[in-house]
Amino acid sequence: MTQAPHCTTMTQVIAAPPRLLMVGPQHHGVVQYAIDVADAVVATDPRAERLDAPTPSDAVHLLDGVARAHVHVTDRLFGRSPEEAADAVERLADVTELTVTLHDIPQTSDGRMLDRRIAAYARFIAAAHATAVNSRHEQVLAEEFLGVSASVVPYAIPLGSRIASAPATVDGASQPGAVRPLTVLIAGFIYPGKGHAAAIQAASRAAEDLRATGHQVADVVVRAIGGPSAGHEADVLALETEARAAEVSFEVTGYLDDAAFTAQISRPGIPLAAHGHVSASRSMLDWVEAGRRPLVVDSRYAAEMDQLRPETMVRYDPSTLHAELAAAWLDPSRTRLPAGRSLRPALPDTASAYLDWWGATAGTGRHRPPTL
Repeated sequence: MTQAPHCTTMTQVIAAPPRLLMVGPQHHGVVQYAIDVADAVVATDPRAERLDAPTPSDAVHLLDGVARAHVHVTDRLFGRSPEEAADAVERLADVTELTVTLHDIPQTSDGRMLDRRIAAYARFIAAAHATAVNSRHEQVLAEEFLGVSASVVPYAIPLGSRIASAPATVDGASQPGAVRPLTVLIAGFIYPGKGHAAAIQAASRAAEDLRATGHQVADVVVRAIGGPSAGHEADVLALETEARAAEVSFEVTGYLDDAAFTAQISRPGIPLAAHGHVSASRSMLDWVEAGRRPLVVDSRYAAEMDQLRPETMVRYDPSTLHAELAAAWLDPSRTRLPAGRSLRPALPDTASAYLDWWGATAGTGRHRPPTL
């Protein structure tokens, strides 16, 4: 499988880059990342131009007369259903030579929506001039669930960090022997499978084990840094009930602006990324950009990111989460990166990889997937 290198090289631009199309609300994680990449591309090649479209319909009008465009796609941004999203992407591809970066590749955790999402993503690929993904793991998912090969989805460009190296941090809760709370931090939206329930049970057990060995643990807290996804408001009530039964405090910050979000993930506590079904995760980057070393549930994607950015995370088996939380409470320095730890590939590396890819695919004809 072909993956973009993360070393910075002089980018040879064969053709002018495509217009960089942002579709959807700018607070959405995929749109935020698309903006980060677009701004890095413009900084690298000033011929590039960013176009912002609140809706897919607005995007069609913005592309009038545009020869080439690139867009980051997840079905939930482009329609109320997978079918509506596929219709919208096809309309964009009808008016320009469209390259796409796919996010949230279909997988088993989609449940009853899996077949519909598979059909929609197959249509995205069929409509696009060329397609990229954000990890080798996603390339494998595309083969497993969409029936496409690496020759059809030829390029994996890893998510780029906003900074090239970890900042210096200080944990005010690191005094040995102090009576301290055991606080678990989970960043992002609340929805089933994100790991909040597992964190509640593991935190309760970790505190019990620590107290049994003579350690003074104050309150036990699981803090959700974010709010519930649309339609999952009732999940917060269910988690609060589960937490009370386990003698854990479940806190929800709600939606935060960038500054408040950064402040929250920098606070004392144990950073946790417990979602086992991510295909690419910006939240892992949020942690390391704040100088944190998160606990990350082991998966094919987590192993790939551990190889890409060595020693920036601690992978764990779900059965050992309570022990990892206890170890992090005993030694909070485990949750923080040394200042200067490399976080590359950074966004300039990502921009160069995109420019190389666009140069290689310009005018080469559509890359059609095999019949499913």
